[in-house]
Amino acid sequence: MKRRVLSSALGVCVASLVSAAVMGQSITPEFAESYTVVDLGSIPGVPTPYGGVTFKWDEPDVLLIGGAANSLNGAIYAIQVERGCDNFITGFIGTAELFATAPRIDGGLTYGPDNILFYTTYSNNTIGQIKPGSTEADRVVELGPLGVTGSTGSLMFVPEGMPGAGRLKIVTYSGSNWWDATIAPDRNGTFDIIDPTLVVNVGGGPEGVVYIAAGNPNFLADSVLITKYGQNRVDAYEVDANGDPILSTVRPLVSGLSNPEGAAFDPVSGDFVFSTFGGGNRLLLVRGFEAPGAAADLNDDGVVDVFDLLILLSNWGLCSEVDGSCAGDINGDCVVDVFDLLALLSSWGTV
Repeated sequence: MKRRVLSSALGVCVASLVSAAVMGQSITPEFAESYTVVDLGSIPGVPTPYGGVTFKWDEPDVLLIGGAANSLNGAIYAIQVERGCDNFITGFIGTAELFATAPRIDGGLTYGPDNILFYTTYSNNTIGQIKPGSTEADRVVELGPLGVTGSTGSLMFVPEGMPGAGRLKIVTYSGSNWWDATIAPDRNGTFDIIDPTLVVNVGGGPEGVVYIAAGNPNFLADSVLITKYGQNRVDAYEVDANGDPILSTVRPLVSGLSNPEGAAFDPVSGDFVFSTFGGGNRLLLVRGFEAPGAAADLNDDGVVDVFDLLILLSNWGLCSEVDGSCAGDINGDCVVDVFDLLALLSSWGTV
């Protein structure tokens, strides 16, 4: 085994900005002007230690996280997140519930094609696949016979719009190697993993992988973030034309962590979300990344038009999480006002 150690809506928004410096973790100086780290604490009902994290493909307010990681009792749990009027996660609602069994789940947990949920295991070096509606793996692929040495680690599919889009990346905790592969449908609604190829050694015992689009603060090129369990930090790398990290571009983003584990992006706020295997097993966020989509497209129909304007005007004034009137708060200041109106008008048209 690894050696792993509501008052008012405005009040919630302010509280959500409290950093996690008390726990020791911090944003490195290069990124400190643009990003903050927030510690959400432990998740009710999830057995420790924690594994991979992701968000449910059809419910962006539901977080999935591995519990009892690396053990035969490993499983994936689901919990609803609570959001402030600025759409940032501020906590959890209720107690986590069992989503699916996943013995020995490790740091990798993400959706692939056809909304199949993929996860990695340690120390038996496999990738599990769970179909929508299933409560256990529909297929488990052994990586050793495919040439992947050591044991995972994590995995991630390169997102649409990034170099190497659609390719599968596998990282091994044992050996810290980064592998490139493709997938192909089998006859049972799951996928074969095709020709994993060793690309580079990233070091540090990698456990979580997420991609960052160029244009985010301090990111001039498309990049990838890797949580490094063995080095207690998160590193950023620029990626090449195949979506693989360029070692010479490494920059630490977060330091002072306690065994960082699985990683994902919040599909609503754009926050970088990751778990820890040590330090009390916690969920942390890095804020400052751009939210996906167009903030002014209030009804998510791909166009900023009169229907979005009507939503904004109907929610004019102070946001209230209780009655859902934050819908028009485009700039995230917890008030729907003239500044949001100007932002909407400046975004008018197809997004």
